[in-house]
Amino acid sequence: MLRHITIRDFALVERLELDFEAGLTVLTGETGAGKSILLDALGLALGDRASADTVRAGGDKAEIHLDFDLAELPAVRTWLQQHELDADDECLLRRVIQTGGRSRGFINGSPVPVGLLRELGEQLVDLHGQHEHQSLLRRDIQRSTLDNIAENDSLLARLAEHADRLAQLDAEQERLSGGHADQESRRDYLDFQLQELDPLDLAPESIAQLETEHKRLANAGDLLQISQTLLMQLSEDEDSAQSRLGQAVRTLDGHLALDPDLGESHELLASASIQLDEAIDSLRRHAEGLDMDPAHLEDLDRQIQTLSDLARKHRCSVAELTEVRESLCREREELEQAGERLQAIASERQAVLEDYRAEALELRQRREATAASLSEAVTAQLADLGMGGAELRVQVSPRIDENVSRYGLDDVLFEVRTNPGQPFAPMHRIASGGELSRLSLAIQVVASHGTDIPVLIFDEADSGIGGGVAEVVGRHLRQLGSQHQVLCVTHLPQVAAQAHRHLRVSKRSDSDSTVSDVAPLNDSDRLQEVARMLGGMELTDTTLQHAREMLERSAAG
Repeated sequence: MLRHITIRDFALVERLELDFEAGLTVLTGETGAGKSILLDALGLALGDRASADTVRAGGDKAEIHLDFDLAELPAVRTWLQQHELDADDECLLRRVIQTGGRSRGFINGSPVPVGLLRELGEQLVDLHGQHEHQSLLRRDIQRSTLDNIAENDSLLARLAEHADRLAQLDAEQERLSGGHADQESRRDYLDFQLQELDPLDLAPESIAQLETEHKRLANAGDLLQISQTLLMQLSEDEDSAQSRLGQAVRTLDGHLALDPDLGESHELLASASIQLDEAIDSLRRHAEGLDMDPAHLEDLDRQIQTLSDLARKHRCSVAELTEVRESLCREREELEQAGERLQAIASERQAVLEDYRAEALELRQRREATAASLSEAVTAQLADLGMGGAELRVQVSPRIDENVSRYGLDDVLFEVRTNPGQPFAPMHRIASGGELSRLSLAIQVVASHGTDIPVLIFDEADSGIGGGVAEVVGRHLRQLGSQHQVLCVTHLPQVAAQAHRHLRVSKRSDSDSTVSDVAPLNDSDRLQEVARMLGGMELTDTTLQHAREMLERSAAG
């Protein structure tokens, strides 16, 4: 749900901060106060097109911040994770518009294209009225709404599995069913590659041993010189370490009787002398074993160069050559067995396609049954909403191309006619924003469990109605508020009285500027506002009593 909005220097708003709650919230105010400014700001934060006159006169930029709670919106959290924009259960949207009309969008602090902002916004807020976020005008949303009402989730999941498997089989079939000449050419190519790799020992331990041996042999001259130098210093010079250490041991031998405490030093030096003798022997053996064979070094050079050339050719590291060889072997084996595999693919594809079509047929039948009941229920709602004679018709028709998709083989279209005798037409062709808003309201009320969009906003839902119909609209909006967060701009007291929360838009002017403000109303202020909507600026006892009765009746209902 939407938790908070902050607006700075937008249109007539200098600075505005509002907290939002669950349920139905209404915005009211006198004509010209700027009731639609809040909705316009929301639209911009959700990716609507910006213009230079968006910025308040005297400001250098307009900013809108939205704070959403995603605790109960797993699909939105998944979308954010996929775009590396997630921040646990929080979603912060920000839109900045410069005076020149340029704008920037942000999601959880990261800059994003406005198109991505709009894509996310369509999952969070649905604006009903003369706005861009009218998701029910989109064919895919109409289809998903129908499927959600029909509870087709498990059936759609099975269809998606079949469609994905068919796509995999088609891709494999295309890869294996090239022309005979192409297959022969590919087989020859694989054979050539394997002829280069097969004679080589590509085991990781063998490559490591080859590199170690090459490194040692390439540096054999330096290693031999170091060994010989150390042997001179340790044992062969007149003043060698071996000679000095031996002399020290012998000196202590003659003095142990005079001072027994010298025993520990004597023992350590004697042990060091033994270890030094062993180190000298080891160093001498190492020097004698160093291979100075240039021919062997040249052979090792060739082996390493061959591995390096092949790694560069296959665009991998030397250590990955063994994986390259295994991949080539697998492809070679597949080509050898291509005929058998193609037969198996054809058999499996036929079986999966039969399952898919059976599931798609069952889905069509469920959709058609739900479409009929949805059309009837929404048409009845339209009569209650002051659109007697208007009808909704949900069309489910087989797709012409019959291509396999994850959503079945049907086209779903919501069609409407606003008067008897008129032809049905797609929803987006309805001219009146008020009619479209009430139609959307009727569909949302009937299908309130069939949409995952958490925030529903209605502008002009009560346009052109009054009296009892207005109260019905208010009750419907309140009912919708029990399952979604609903925000409605209204000029009718019957609708305003049904709200769980009431915001009033006001405008003040001085010689230099005009500013709009939005403020939440307490119970006393709300009574005054509903009374104003009933009877104008002069409030009588009768008007106040009527407003009080409306509010009490709404709270009791």
